[in-house]
Amino acid sequence: MRVFRLKRWVMQNVGFATALLLLFVLLITYNMMHPRGFSSAVAIQNSNEAVAIIFVAMAQTLPVLLGGLDLSVGAIMTLTNCIASEVVNGSPAQMLFGAVLTLLSGSAFGLLNGCIVVYGRIQPIIATLATGAVAIGLALAVRPKPGGNVDDDLSWALTNSVYDLADTYGFADGGDAWWIRPFADIPVPILIVAIVALVVWLPFKRSVTGRTVYAIGSAEGAAYMSGLPINRAKITAFTLGGFLAACGGLYLAIQTSSGNADIQQAGAYTLNSIAAVVLGGTSLLGGSGGAIGSLVGAMILRVISFFFRILDIDPLLQPLIEGFVLLTAVSVGAFRTLRVKNKLDLFR
Repeated sequence: MRVFRLKRWVMQNVGFATALLLLFVLLITYNMMHPRGFSSAVAIQNSNEAVAIIFVAMAQTLPVLLGGLDLSVGAIMTLTNCIASEVVNGSPAQMLFGAVLTLLSGSAFGLLNGCIVVYGRIQPIIATLATGAVAIGLALAVRPKPGGNVDDDLSWALTNSVYDLADTYGFADGGDAWWIRPFADIPVPILIVAIVALVVWLPFKRSVTGRTVYAIGSAEGAAYMSGLPINRAKITAFTLGGFLAACGGLYLAIQTSSGNADIQQAGAYTLNSIAAVVLGGTSLLGGSGGAIGSLVGAMILRVISFFFRILDIDPLLQPLIEGFVLLTAVSVGAFRTLRVKNKLDLFR
């Protein structure tokens, strides 16, 4: 019975299952090739490099499920990165206020995107192309030059292991308590991503609004005729996307202790987020997939980049290889259209 259930799940989630298998193979191969593979230090370093793209990919998932694309997620991440570099410092209360302000800023920008798409009746790809430019302009106003001042203890605690977090803030006997020892070597970045996925994404997916997002991507006309809250779902999806992109910007500021209004960085994160979404099994046609799959897709992209260091690939060739990977990933999303015999199936 269990084998039958597993087989049925795999058949229903071929894209996600394939992504999981590919990630497993890549991670095992990478750690076997790394001189210090399968160590906590390597896991911490790699997870730190993956967090920002994971959050941006999760943010991109929401508009893709609706059947569109959000070209502003990288810009929102960059804007919130610059904001966080200004406000996440001082006393614990001030740092908490700064983090909340950063996340609210990203959510507000996502809300703006949703309102423009819904009430302005503009295609998401066009609307977010414009708002992304606005976000970059605001980022340059906040941080004309790279820099910032993020609390050093916070930066250290959230970019290392659970033991370092406990030791920095003096709880659980400084990390020596018996109940924390089994988790002491787990990278804090992994815990942060897991908490956001469990607390934010899963409840949203199971809510009426979340199910409406999937229904819109599958057949918006049918969703409307069913009486589902179409406008509310679209606005909520873009708002949540802004929040998740802000999570990436906030963590990037904590990781680097600085902010940088880098236009190229924003564009690169946006393109990589689309590739990660497709690699994770979410259809560009909308209606199927999820943020967990995008998380896996983002990790696949990062592990591929880790191989560049191990194999000592010429830096001049790395963009070429990354370009082929991105092209292949995005092309996967078009395979369904090549197999469809009746064009009406594309709108179901």
